[in-house]
Amino acid sequence: MDKSPDAFRTISEVAEDLDLPQHVLRFWETRFTHIKPMKRGGGRRYYRPLDVDLLKGIRHLLYDQGYTIKGVQRLLRENGTQFIIALGSGDTAAAEAISQQKQASARQEEALAAEQDRVDADEEAAVMGTPKSAPHGRRLFGLIKGDDEGPVAADGKRLSKDNRTLLQETLFDLLECKRLLDQVR
Repeated sequence: MDKSPDAFRTISEVAEDLDLPQHVLRFWETRFTHIKPMKRGGGRRYYRPLDVDLLKGIRHLLYDQGYTIKGVQRLLRENGTQFIIALGSGDTAAAEAISQQKQASARQEEALAAEQDRVDADEEAAVMGTPKSAPHGRRLFGLIKGDDEGPVAADGKRLSKDNRTLLQETLFDLLECKRLLDQVR
């Protein structure tokens, strides 16, 4: 008595159908996370029809097309199980359509991510404002000294005017960040 096409299959039935040893199917379960047969008491495996179709696709790629396990894993990751099933059943038109759909979806996601980055940058500019150059010669709470005063380097010499300007700008930026954070709190 033959089973219905929608019936679950045991590992021995699947192994016989694919002309593979059972241990190969068990090994593939460890390498391909998409293969998930139901397990009943005692660890007995029951494969759904989609599991069997996926196994056929994997077998086709490994044995007939010469792919490596890593190659099939990459195809699964990039294109999904339906792509592998289509290849296994010989439906190259469906496999091509799935591949094109995945590529179009990836391009759309890239465009959305770029748009989101632009929106984020605009929002940040609205919150933070545009950077200002530090006013020269301005004293801020007595922290910024004139040209003859100011920080001394480790060797005892005064910092160059360029380095002092960079420190001033950094201090102003930090104080502006503090002011903005205080506003948010």
